[in-house]
Amino acid sequence: MTDEFDPEVLATEELRRLFPERPELPNQSPLKPVQLTGSDTIRFHCHPGVSCFNVCCKSINIQLTPYDIIRLKRRLGLDAADFVARYTVPFEMDQHGMPGLRLAVKPGTSECAFLGEEGCTVYEDRPTACRYYPLGNMGVRKVGESEVEELYFLVQERHCKGHDEPRTISIDDYRAEQEVQPYEEMNADWREIVLKKRSAGPTIGAPSARSLQLFDMCSYDMENFRRFTQSPGFNEMFDLDAETRARLDSDDDEYLLDFAMDFLRQVLFGEQRIPKREGADQMRYSQRREVIERKREEARRAHRLEDPRDLAED
Repeated sequence: MTDEFDPEVLATEELRRLFPERPELPNQSPLKPVQLTGSDTIRFHCHPGVSCFNVCCKSINIQLTPYDIIRLKRRLGLDAADFVARYTVPFEMDQHGMPGLRLAVKPGTSECAFLGEEGCTVYEDRPTACRYYPLGNMGVRKVGESEVEELYFLVQERHCKGHDEPRTISIDDYRAEQEVQPYEEMNADWREIVLKKRSAGPTIGAPSARSLQLFDMCSYDMENFRRFTQSPGFNEMFDLDAETRARLDSDDDEYLLDFAMDFLRQVLFGEQRIPKREGADQMRYSQRREVIERKREEARRAHRLEDPRDLAED
């Protein structure tokens, strides 16, 4: 990423990421993707009376965010692990295998799993991408700047007649109408983590298998993450006050998600977000060293090595 960027190129790349099964986008799209701001207006209105109503739901490729999963699993009365198993498909978000989830489709079709005869059966808790449609958005941070800039662009697919409806609306007003704000707020830290990892690239290096597992748990499995924070090892390392402990143990998924993102920042980037107990790092190092030495000794005995240092550190 450089200080100068071309919004059309970025929008084109985002279209291809969002719609990998649609290679004609944006090359054959009636509208060339351009950068839009919140005050710009679009002509669009989707409602049951439009002739293409629900057509977009019959060929989906929807990436889910952590807050999407919280809202949907709560709507269905499931825990996160059950929801993920039943209604999502895993994929890799980057070349290092950062785990992502897409919304599942009905067997043998490309239709959304939640599409009913009269439309979306989870409409009040529909995912972020559904709320934004026909807008796309992405966060871009220029080199040397800390703020993330939001870019918007319009996706005008040929089947969509909502663009022919006689209504103009600003992007900010459309976002408000679609109640996007709570989703944006809850997903902001997660998007920042993903963006930071992508923009950092080789400077941070390929993540370990353990860090990818933690990313997966913190992003998509709140109940398991809650149990993780209750483990002896976690509590030996981190010094949580009584209020924080109580809220983590409650059913407050939103608070738990915020805490999970702080934990990820600490694990992935070394940002000190959660206080540690005095001497915890030294204790952890000693424990780890004991484990390493024990494994070396076991391997030496198994293979009758003269010097345990001949073994690579685990």
